Amino acid sequence: MDLKGQYWTDDDSDGDNESEEFLYGVQGTCAADLYRHPQLDADIEAVKEIYSENAVAVREYGTIDDVDIDLHVNISFLDEEVATAWKVLRTEPIVLRLRFSLSQYLDGPEPSIEVFQPSNKEGFGLGLQLKKILGMFTSQQWKHLSNDFLKTQQEKRHSWFKTSGTIKKFRAGLSIFSPIPKSPSFPVIQDSVLKGKLGIPEARVNRLMNRSVSCTVKTPKVEVFGYPPPSTQVGGHCKNVPTLEYGFLVQIMKYAEQRIPTLNEYCVVCDEQHVFQNGSMLKPAVCTRELCVFSFYTLGVMSGAAEEVATGAEVVDLLVAMCRAALESPRKSIIFEPYPSVVDPNDPKTLAFNPKKKNYERLQKALDSVMSIREMTQGSYLEIKKQMDKLDPLAHPLLQWIISSNRSHIVKLPLSRLKFMHTSHQFLLLSSPPAKEARFRTAKKLYGSTFAFHGSHIENWHSILRNGLVNASYTKLQLHGAAYGKGIYLSPISSISFGYSGMGKGQHRMPSKDELVQRYNRMNTIPQTRSIQSRFLQSRNLNCIALCEVITSKDLQKHGNIWVCPVSDHVCTRFFFVYEDGQVGDANINTQDPKIQKEIMRVIGTQVYTN
Repeated sequence: MDLKGQYWTDDDSDGDNESEEFLYGVQGTCAADLYRHPQLDADIEAVKEIYSENAVAVREYGTIDDVDIDLHVNISFLDEEVATAWKVLRTEPIVLRLRFSLSQYLDGPEPSIEVFQPSNKEGFGLGLQLKKILGMFTSQQWKHLSNDFLKTQQEKRHSWFKTSGTIKKFRAGLSIFSPIPKSPSFPVIQDSVLKGKLGIPEARVNRLMNRSVSCTVKTPKVEVFGYPPPSTQVGGHCKNVPTLEYGFLVQIMKYAEQRIPTLNEYCVVCDEQHVFQNGSMLKPAVCTRELCVFSFYTLGVMSGAAEEVATGAEVVDLLVAMCRAALESPRKSIIFEPYPSVVDPNDPKTLAFNPKKKNYERLQKALDSVMSIREMTQGSYLEIKKQMDKLDPLAHPLLQWIISSNRSHIVKLPLSRLKFMHTSHQFLLLSSPPAKEARFRTAKKLYGSTFAFHGSHIENWHSILRNGLVNASYTKLQLHGAAYGKGIYLSPISSISFGYSGMGKGQHRMPSKDELVQRYNRMNTIPQTRSIQSRFLQSRNLNCIALCEVITSKDLQKHGNIWVCPVSDHVCTRFFFVYEDGQVGDANINTQDPKIQKEIMRVIGTQVYTN
């Protein structure tokens, strides 16, 4: 079988002695005498035929019986927001590099595995998680795998070939991300006349709001591999073992494709499914098992505080403020969840902060020693870390936990923010995992969607960012009652949600709209002593409000301007706004006003391109 090899740059190579290496298909006198197992040739050809010529690259070593197989897994099916949150480049394939024995192939030693993206060499935590998953998968398969066993399996594939002898070309959606027809952004904009008035580029809006996927990768039909349909391929189904009929290389590529979309649903260490109260969130995370926490610490997968402060200082500043608000709340025993799991830097075998042995006073002391993020951006991070370590050796580990435990994607909005919200502290906030977003898109296609505010005390957001918006009605988390039934409370009117956030009153008292309007007018007539464009939060007196997208199905209960959504899958956070030192937002904003909707869609379109 005459196979043509694929070339790649020296930067992608891990080999040190390049003079002894040559690419597959290039003739070399040393390697010409080395035996190459025919099953390896067959499996390489199967990858090319089922996927594409560019899906596999092969490198032989001139004097040793080793061969590197690079499998290029297309991840363009990931939403842009998911890829950004996971720190992967969706326009570039993930490379699985497997090293086999050239002459023995499946009869030889278990292959080593490397996972990387050529242009994403720093902080590729997802690659470490995927490497661990594929390593465990390969070890299980290798127990019974051999060239003879594979040959027996492949004898069953006579129907795989057409009469002409060429392999059938298949097209199928990848995993749970099946292409979905474009859906309306929300009911009001379904009107063609209003669309014209708003003058919004439809493509820009749909990229975030519809998030449909278009895949043209050549992959076999679902029934060929014996998988469940894409809509059911969640949870344990993503661990189903693909068929061996088309070779081991196709099998491991397909397994990687199954696992990638659901990485956030499994612990990055033990690969067991998360059992979080409200389901999985957007970012991959470690589970609460102590062994996993220790391993997570020693693996170095935890987000580096230095990198996060350098690239997103305003977000880190907000995360610390939320943690502080929850910890200082009289309700901390209920709302400060999750409690940190932090390894003792002086004794890596013990937990300095342990959810099973909560010590709020010690936690408060460490948090008080975390230096302001503003200071961290003004000097050498290593020097500032040394200062924190002198104040409290647990301060920096706690800061790392605050950053790495955040399971939502938060980005500070640029100058093209929502001006009607009257605050410089505006953030894009996405917390829904891919599976929930897929269900949201499906419901949106059927019923449409609109925007509404959700107000909640700043002390609650430490938990919301890690557990999602939950239906707190009739639970210990409930604070304001549930006069209109069980569900997530929303409103198209800003003053109502501002009231739930505690703005303009004591922390747990509800102000009236008139009080908010009076306070807003008074604040706007008082000369501001500090710049409204301040980069960092400068007060501990904070209030916040979220702007959510909600499905307008019959499940959404509207009681005047108070809406109740009992289906948590029908509410997704989109934006987050913070007010400080008694600052009050405009109490008269109505998300159903066409001008307000136009502004929201403008910022959504701008933010897609910014990210």
